[in-house]
Amino acid sequence: MVNNGPMLIHFPRAVLVALPIALAALTLPASAQVAPKISLPQLETMFSNMRAQTHWNIDGPMLWGYYFLDADRVKLDVVSTALASQGYRVVAIQKINGREDYRLHVEKVETHTPQTLYARDVDLEAMARKYKLRSYDGMDVGPPPADAVAPVATSAASR
Repeated sequence: MVNNGPMLIHFPRAVLVALPIALAALTLPASAQVAPKISLPQLETMFSNMRAQTHWNIDGPMLWGYYFLDADRVKLDVVSTALASQGYRVVAIQKINGREDYRLHVEKVETHTPQTLYARDVDLEAMARKYKLRSYDGMDVGPPPADAVAPVATSAASR
């Protein structure tokens, strides 16, 4: 028996729902916004705690450190050059003991609010995706060097 009509294939409903979502995820540009690992409410709490528990002027210039991880040191070298051109100081690219990863540490004296730090994290997460790094691993903060003067931080999202 020969049938020249259209061939119908029946897929379970779950496949029909999941497939468009999976395809959409594959087509997101590297710069698509993804929420950072630390939420805005967590950053607000962090700023509150630093105001209460340290003698730092967290509302003024601070030394902010940012970290990236990848097994390929060359990719971290490329990212460090890109960040240096944006005013970050490259502190180090070091092998992490007992792991295959390297850690890129950059820093910059900046004045942040929880909102600008959240925007900075969004930008750095996007950079990690753009360069296909294993991860943007977060930030730390400390008092700035005595001679440091910092502009108020901005992000690509706020420009």
